[in-house]
Amino acid sequence: MTGYNAIIFGESAADMTPSTPSKLSPDLALFARWVVPVAPAQQVLEDHAVLINGGRISHILPATEAEARLSSEALESAVHLRHHALIPGLVNAHGHAAMSLLRGIGDDMPLKAWLEEKIWPLEGKLVDAEFVEAGTRLAAAEMILSGTTCFSDNYFFPESAARVVTETKLRAQLACPVIDFPTPWARDADEYIEKTTQLSDQYRHDERIHIAFGPHSPYSVSDAPLMKIAALAEELDLPIHMHVHETQAEVDAAQQDTGERPLARLTRLGLLSPRLFCTHMTALTEAEIAQIASSGTHVAHCPESNLKLVSGFCEVDKLQRAGINVALGTDGCASNNDLDMFSEMRTAAQLAKAVAGDATALPAHAALAMATINGARALGLESEIGSIEIGKFADLAAIDLSSINSQPLYDVISHLVYSTQASQVSDVWSGGHALLRAGELQTIDRAALLKTTQIWQQRVLEASANA
Repeated sequence: MTGYNAIIFGESAADMTPSTPSKLSPDLALFARWVVPVAPAQQVLEDHAVLINGGRISHILPATEAEARLSSEALESAVHLRHHALIPGLVNAHGHAAMSLLRGIGDDMPLKAWLEEKIWPLEGKLVDAEFVEAGTRLAAAEMILSGTTCFSDNYFFPESAARVVTETKLRAQLACPVIDFPTPWARDADEYIEKTTQLSDQYRHDERIHIAFGPHSPYSVSDAPLMKIAALAEELDLPIHMHVHETQAEVDAAQQDTGERPLARLTRLGLLSPRLFCTHMTALTEAEIAQIASSGTHVAHCPESNLKLVSGFCEVDKLQRAGINVALGTDGCASNNDLDMFSEMRTAAQLAKAVAGDATALPAHAALAMATINGARALGLESEIGSIEIGKFADLAAIDLSSINSQPLYDVISHLVYSTQASQVSDVWSGGHALLRAGELQTIDRAALLKTTQIWQQRVLEASANA
C-alpha cells in the first residue's frame, strides 16, 4: 500500500520523510519586507513570502524557509519587494464607477442642488452603455493604481461594467439599480428587478462578478418593489445595497410625508438582515443603531463624499462598538473626487476621532480592516478576499515604504493609514494575475484610455453648456 501511495503522489519513500520535504513550485512567489495579513488584526510579518497557486494563496512562510523550499524555477521567477508592505487588495465598498467621467463637473454645491440641477440632467443626456463602459474603465485604472482590487458599484447598464471587470481582471459586486421612474436602462421598477435577476443567472458562477439588488434609496423606491426585492434576495441568495439615511433632511422629509423614518419603513418591509448593506447612515438614533446591530445589517461609510456634500457624520465608533460591520467606500468621482482608498482610510480615522471626541476611536488597524476584510464581509466575500490567508484569492497590493513621507518607520500599519499616498502602490495582483507591475498598468491600455476619456470630456462639456 505504501508503494502504491508513493506512485500516486509521484514521490519516493525517501522524498516523503520529514527530513527531506519536497520542493515547492508555486505559480508565483512574492517576497516582501512586511506582510500585513489583516487577519489576525494588527499582525505584521517581517521578511515573509506569499506563495500562489491557481490564483489562491497556498503558503505564507518566513523568507528563509521559502528560499530553502522553493524549486529553482520558482526562485528564479520570484518577485522581491524589498522595501514594501504586502497587503490585501483594498475593497472599495461603495461607488458609482462610471461617474468618473463627471469628475469635478458639479463641485461646491449642496447635495439637493447638485443632484437636481447638475448630475441628474447630465445623466439624462449622456448615460448609455458606451458611457458606462468608458467611465468604468477609467475608474478601474484609477483603482488599480491605488491598490483597490474589488469594488461595489451601483449604476446603470451594469452589463457594460461587467465587461470592463472581466477585461481588467478586477473583482466587483454590481448592485443593479432599482428606482420607480424610467431611465435609458429600464422603464419601471419591475424591469429593473427583472434585469437584475437575469444578470444574477448569467454571473452566478463567475469568480469576479457578483450581482446584487441596488434599490437607490427609500425615497426613490415604493413599497411594492422593495417587498419584491426582499423576497427575491432571499430566494436567489443575493445582497441588497442601498443608500439609507444619507442626510438628516432625507429622514425629516420621510417623517413629514409618511410619519415614518426610512429605517423603520425598511424594517416593516422586511429588508433589514445580513443581506442588507446600507450606505452613508449619517442620521441614526441609539435605538436604530441597536436595531441595525441585531439584524446583522452592514454599513458603508463614505467620509470624504459626506464631507464634501455636507451630508452629515456617520458615527463609526458607536456603530463598531455596537458590533456593526462598517466598511469603507469612496462614493463616485462626481462627489469625492477620487477613488483613493488610502486617502479615505486616513479621513475615516481622523473624522471618527473628531465625531466621537475620542483620540482612540478607529485606530489605524481598524481603518485598514474597514478597507479590506470589513468590505469583503459586507459584500458577502469574506471567505474569498479581504485578508492574506491560505486558501483565499491572491488579491494583493504592494506598497513601497522607502519614500520620504514614510521615513522614519516605526509602525507599518500606522504608516499605511496616516502617511501612505496612492502613488506608493507599485504592484497589484488579482487572483495572482498582475494588474500593475512596477507602476505600469497590465490589463488597461493607458494611452487608449486617455484618448477615450478626452472624447467624453468634450461630450460632457457640450451637454453641460446646453443644460
